[in-house]
Amino acid sequence: MINTEILRMFQNLHGNELKKFILLALTFLFLIGVYWLLRSVKDGILAGTVGIKYQPIAKIVSLFFLIPLILTYSKCVDIFKKHHLFYFIGGFYAVLFLISGYVLGRPDVGLLNTATSPYRMIGWVCYLGIESFGSLMVALFWSFVASSTLPESAKNGYPLIISGAQIGSVSGPYLAMNAKVFGVDGLMYISFVWILIILLLIKIYIEVLPAELTGLDEKSNSDQKSKTGALEGLKLLFRHSYLAGIFCVATFYEIVGTILDFQMKLLASQAYTTPETFTEFMAKFGMSCNMITMIVSFIGTSFIMRKWGLTFCIVSFPITVGIVVLIVYFSALGAGANQVWLFFTAMIVIRCFTYALNNPAKEIMYIPTSKDMKFKTKSWIDMFGSRSMKATGSIINNTFKESPGALLTYGTVISLGVVVFWVFVAAFVGKTFAKLKAENKVLS
Repeated sequence: MINTEILRMFQNLHGNELKKFILLALTFLFLIGVYWLLRSVKDGILAGTVGIKYQPIAKIVSLFFLIPLILTYSKCVDIFKKHHLFYFIGGFYAVLFLISGYVLGRPDVGLLNTATSPYRMIGWVCYLGIESFGSLMVALFWSFVASSTLPESAKNGYPLIISGAQIGSVSGPYLAMNAKVFGVDGLMYISFVWILIILLLIKIYIEVLPAELTGLDEKSNSDQKSKTGALEGLKLLFRHSYLAGIFCVATFYEIVGTILDFQMKLLASQAYTTPETFTEFMAKFGMSCNMITMIVSFIGTSFIMRKWGLTFCIVSFPITVGIVVLIVYFSALGAGANQVWLFFTAMIVIRCFTYALNNPAKEIMYIPTSKDMKFKTKSWIDMFGSRSMKATGSIINNTFKESPGALLTYGTVISLGVVVFWVFVAAFVGKTFAKLKAENKVLS
């Protein structure tokens, strides 16, 4: 089935269009590879410099740190050419990670200094830099692609881009699994090199392809986006209960996932006491998530969608999360030293269902809405919604971070409360979606 799909992609793409999507797939491969490499590294750096107990605060700070960055980025997208933004933003992160690698390798202020303190700025800089990199660069890539790709071309070429992402999502954690070989500072240098490769691929893309395929011709440049900021999307959420329901279904898993994730990292920091071993543990987690998600996506996502429909998918997810939370709670009471692997497995199940089932279902939920709503609301949910739910979970983690037992108990109770509300909202969204489709209505 996979080979047939790949063959079909290449049969429908020819000449410069094939060249275009191969370059975009390679670009996204390195971009997602860097993203997952850095994602594996960031908690190890924070644990080795600031201390893992400050991770909830780091997540809360990252939300408020990203808001002005994303708003500024949204304005710049309307003013500057996308490839110039790639050079500027990508170049900034390349230099940031190059300098970070140098500082982390120093014996006085780097990771060789094992004394943790909230005043060690390198830990905060790396964490916030990595968090913002994932938000800005991935959004910029898809904006770059969308501005130069027609719908029919996208249908043929996007699967090739996603294939590149799947390779990158495995290759990044694979490198991080060898943190003891490269060193955490060495992994930052690798990130620097990979970002340079991304910028080089963008330059090749612009220079070797005709202007009509890169979005640089007059026709492409005249196609301006409407000015619809994130605040307008927020207003729509309060105005339409269906959109508010989509917000809950698309983001509430982050509250539960953040609570479980922090408990896993607390336990992992006790079992893996150096930044290198902690990074390798997180890399194993990232690779396991991505490989299992890849298998489930190829084998089960479309089948489940066709067989049982949207409502089943979005309601079964919170029920599954609730079952996982209960299993973790009762198993953790007697798991002993194996607690970390219990949380490891629980987080893989939640992330796998998120990427393979809930995210595709989320996109379908936007179908019976106007184009204006899709842009405004989806932009707000994707940029701010998930991070605000992570911040909510982090507030809970920060409250009970000094008592793992209290965090397990109260985190479980709060998570189950979220799940119950989430199930009712998911049922409402599924019912409303079915009604809108049956009546052939578009919410506007």
